Amino acid sequence: MNNIIEEKLVLLPHSPGVYIMKDAKGKIIYVGKAISLKNRVTQYFRHNSSHSVKVKSMVSRIEDFETILTGSEVEALILECNLIKKHRPKYNISLKDDKNYPYLKVTTNEVFPRVHITRRVARDGAKYFGPYTNVTALHESLRLLKKLFPLRSCRHMDSDRPCLEHHIKRCLAPCAGKISPEEYKLMIDEVLLFLEGRTEQVEYNLKNRMTEAADNLEFERAARLRDQLLAVQKISEKQRIITGVGDQDAIGMARSGLGVCMQIFYVRSGKMVGRDYFLLDGSEEETDEALLIAFLKQYYNQATFIPREILLPMEVEEQELLEQWLGEQTKYKVSLNVPKRGTKRDIVEMAIGNAEKALADESARLKQANAQTLGAVHELGKYLGLVNPPTRMECFDISHTQGSETVASMVVFEDGVPKKSDYRRFKIRSAEGKPDDFKSMREVTMRRYGKADAEMPDLIIIDGGKGQLSSACEIIRGAGHLTVPVVGLAKRFEEVYREGESDPVILPRSSQALYLIQRIRDEAHRFAITYHRKLRNKRNLVSILDNVEGIGPKRRKILMDHFGTIEKIKQASVEEMAGLDGMNIPSAEAVHNYFKFR
Repeated sequence: MNNIIEEKLVLLPHSPGVYIMKDAKGKIIYVGKAISLKNRVTQYFRHNSSHSVKVKSMVSRIEDFETILTGSEVEALILECNLIKKHRPKYNISLKDDKNYPYLKVTTNEVFPRVHITRRVARDGAKYFGPYTNVTALHESLRLLKKLFPLRSCRHMDSDRPCLEHHIKRCLAPCAGKISPEEYKLMIDEVLLFLEGRTEQVEYNLKNRMTEAADNLEFERAARLRDQLLAVQKISEKQRIITGVGDQDAIGMARSGLGVCMQIFYVRSGKMVGRDYFLLDGSEEETDEALLIAFLKQYYNQATFIPREILLPMEVEEQELLEQWLGEQTKYKVSLNVPKRGTKRDIVEMAIGNAEKALADESARLKQANAQTLGAVHELGKYLGLVNPPTRMECFDISHTQGSETVASMVVFEDGVPKKSDYRRFKIRSAEGKPDDFKSMREVTMRRYGKADAEMPDLIIIDGGKGQLSSACEIIRGAGHLTVPVVGLAKRFEEVYREGESDPVILPRSSQALYLIQRIRDEAHRFAITYHRKLRNKRNLVSILDNVEGIGPKRRKILMDHFGTIEKIKQASVEEMAGLDGMNIPSAEAVHNYFKFR
């Protein structure tokens, strides 16, 4: 403990607040709250013999700390949640990747709202639902919502004519005045109720509006409302009645060697309307109670809806404080309860069971991912007879169109996964004008491995048969790299040729080693094709501009550098082109007229 910390400990007050621990670089490594800052912070440095390994590790890295005084423990809790969310300290328990969780946004701050997915919550008057961890399910929900309710999907209502969405009955065309703001708002109200899980209220509203439309002889509108009602009823039938009445969140928790999973069941108006699970980071040495408290703080600090009752799997020490905090957020009383028996206990047990299953599924997924990456790397090394597994692999591919715009790609895989930051692409000069894959391969391997001090991978893969392999080895061995293994992958039968051997290695059809080498080859091909198309499109753009009177190489380059694509040049105004350095009004008019009358 340094002198700065000793001096600050003496001056700490017996007041509620937040303490912020920092390392030698000034980086925040832990944020905590306390009802008495002096007692809580002093414990870290005075009574370290009873600390866990995690806390001892943290304390050994603390070089400084700050405190922020608050008026109450609730204010300290709110500030602690916000600081953890902002700084994501290393030693705090945190939701895995919570900064990336998506939300469903209803733009109720607009006259004709739309519904879309966002990853940013702002105080803009819109309604947000989430966060969601299952992005696929979220997209499915959005598609279902748009099927049930013909909402506008366009970002800007800048057209006075209905688009295709209106003609296929997916939009009521508010842009063309086909629906009034009042009636559109009624539909948005039902969307909000539906997202909150209150389908019974949605059914009641739709029935009333359908009856009213029929009484007014608005049969087309009544038919549309009838179809919406039938669709909502069909969905509502699938929702299981759990508790009869009320809104609850039921939380289950499970632990394994993989980590900790928190499962939430959402019960709205007595019906199960959805569920989600979250994995926690930094949870190895924490107690179940500490994990549950940390989850409640972080989840409900960013949740868009908090029910009046939250069902927990165990008692927590800070129950009253958490209830007070949640009540201040919602402006109504929120209860944290641990049901002992009955239906509510059953749903908590169900949440616990689902949390255990989520961990088991995650473990199986990780095993499968490991088999496809590190497992495949070791398997490939065994089949190729390598002394060590090829941790880093570099693969080359050539791409051209009848010899023009010849390019090469180099992709890198480390531990069986792409390392895109190390990818390289090459514009081949030696074979331009006529196709020669052997010469192209010699050039690209010379540019990558031509120096004796070049950093070498564990395995070099050449996309091609014996000829391309021989060309690459000629350069690689000639540069003095004698030990690195080089193989060629023939396209037709997925045969792997080793240097100096006439017979190929045939990898088993169902092996992860074959799937890995195919992924590497396909990625190299994709990367090369993408670059080749870019150069080809650039050349085509040049050839079109060559036909414009008054546009020479200099002005052609000015237009290409500024606009980038032929479509953008077509859309540019005369004034916009004439304003570029090196251009003038006559040349700009020549370009504009050329595309206008084509």
